Amino acid sequence: MKKNTYTIPLALVFCLFFLWAISSNLLPTMIRQLMKTCELNTFEASFTETAYWLAYFIFPIPIAMFMKRYSYKAGIIFGLVLAAIGGLLFFPAAILKEYWAYLCIFFIIATGMCFLETAANPYVTVLGAPETAPRRLNLAQSFNGLGAFIAAMFLSKLILSGTHYTRETLPVDYPGGWQAYIQLETDAMKLPYLILAILLIAIAVVFVFSKLPKIGDEGETASSDKTTSSGKTKEGSQKEKLIDFGVLKHSHLRWGVIAQFFYNGGQTAINSLFLVYCCTYAGLPEDTATTFFGLYMLAFLLGRWIGTGLMVKFRPQDMLLVYALMNILLCGAVMIWGGMIGLYAMLAISFFMSIMYPTQFSLALKGLGNQTKSGSAFLVMAIVGNACLPQLTAYFMHANEHIYYMAYCVPMICFVFCAYYGWKGYKVID
Repeated sequence: MKKNTYTIPLALVFCLFFLWAISSNLLPTMIRQLMKTCELNTFEASFTETAYWLAYFIFPIPIAMFMKRYSYKAGIIFGLVLAAIGGLLFFPAAILKEYWAYLCIFFIIATGMCFLETAANPYVTVLGAPETAPRRLNLAQSFNGLGAFIAAMFLSKLILSGTHYTRETLPVDYPGGWQAYIQLETDAMKLPYLILAILLIAIAVVFVFSKLPKIGDEGETASSDKTTSSGKTKEGSQKEKLIDFGVLKHSHLRWGVIAQFFYNGGQTAINSLFLVYCCTYAGLPEDTATTFFGLYMLAFLLGRWIGTGLMVKFRPQDMLLVYALMNILLCGAVMIWGGMIGLYAMLAISFFMSIMYPTQFSLALKGLGNQTKSGSAFLVMAIVGNACLPQLTAYFMHANEHIYYMAYCVPMICFVFCAYYGWKGYKVID
């Protein structure tokens, strides 16, 4: 495909970044809401993140195999439809009102989103000049930041009512009593996911009727029945290459996977507990907390746009190192002061986290050629850091509430690994 025809495919793929950002950035709001509707503590509610991000560990390799056998387009459409089905399941879940049901729904939605992310990230890196791939991926991730901002600033307000009663604090004259209150809070979760499901289905329809270029090793299995000069088929060798574990021989990819594991875990630890921190430890009401959450995601969005522009003049790896070092210092500020000072420090952390994921992703895929899709699958699998490190942070916070701010040593350590990747780990040496 010629360079000037990349615009439409890229625009469609940018939509995917926007959609999965809405999905994943509703999780902090859902953690706060499920603490009310399912009567959970901070640690128990944090398993909402586990259910969602566990899918990113289980499915990237099967998804990469699926897309290599069929196409990126087929994987994208299937993922959009599957995530939409998950969103619609909030309606029967509102009848059950069981925590396990919500965990299953988040797992289904995440599986669909995993299809999108496994396809979209490598797609953006190859649709254009290799030397501009980090800048192009950061531009795409700006739409991710936009989706995060909308989820935090607006959709969260549709879910959180501003009231947080327990069985003991519910007013005795509340109409319908405890069950009516829980049903009202439960029903509030349905509308945002209905909106998301409609968007997903609409985009899926657009993709059905759109033409997307094949890239890299896509479609190789279609020729697996061709014969060699000796008359033997190449089908077996093609199947063996559906996922190439040999890609891990590249040290810059291995370090990229490690850096992504810790970055994702650190980012999600801060994101997922942000509203809990605001309401429980900074003493803010829910409506004020959601506004701060919107500002937090706005800082992330601005960081993406500014960072993309700065990459015209500065090397991506240098920016990654500087941004990671800034976040190490800011996590230290949260640990020292906590309270409102810690909250403002988190706004700055959000800004400096903005370029880290796409920069590490693009640097890790550099020079992989036909192994790009396999490399992408392992990088997406590294998102499993979201399924364990936030829970560790929540456990420290819940178990030591008098020194809750010390829990932020977990994301601080995570950013140390990111700094190393920007310093040395990114280098292509094998």
